[in-house]
Amino acid sequence: MISKKMLDALNNHLNEEFYSSYLYLSMAAYFEDKNLNGFANWFKLQAQEEWAHGMKFYDFINQTGGKVILKAIGAPKTNWKSITDVFKETLAHEKHITGLINKLAGQAIQAKDYATNNFLQWFVTEQVEEEATAEEILNKVKLIGDNTGGLFMLDRELGFRKAQ
Repeated sequence: MISKKMLDALNNHLNEEFYSSYLYLSMAAYFEDKNLNGFANWFKLQAQEEWAHGMKFYDFINQTGGKVILKAIGAPKTNWKSITDVFKETLAHEKHITGLINKLAGQAIQAKDYATNNFLQWFVTEQVEEEATAEEILNKVKLIGDNTGGLFMLDRELGFRKAQ
């Protein structure tokens, strides 16, 4: 059985993952409004991935005898100054989630909750990939600058992303 303290932390993080999904869906809408459907595709798939992450927490909580407690999901931002700002925020958000995952893992280790620690290790690894991907796209966007041809090429590239 999972401790109340760990259960509360896992429930809080479940909602963070659902917020991430909501944020990325808002970013997808921002790009669709600008007719950058490749960027929108990338963010819609990212939103689905974050929702799936939340569901992993949901399932784990249930499997360990805990009770899932859903909380209100805050409204995400809906407008950005530039594509660069969207990806800066994406990278910052992924770093925020990494910090939360690491804190959870530390809490599980301290509590000698080996099952939860084992569960969280997938997320520790996943966050390395999440940050690297966001940073790679941010660097491409910065490199492209005001070059609309480069922007459309990147939009096309991001449009090829498929659900995993």
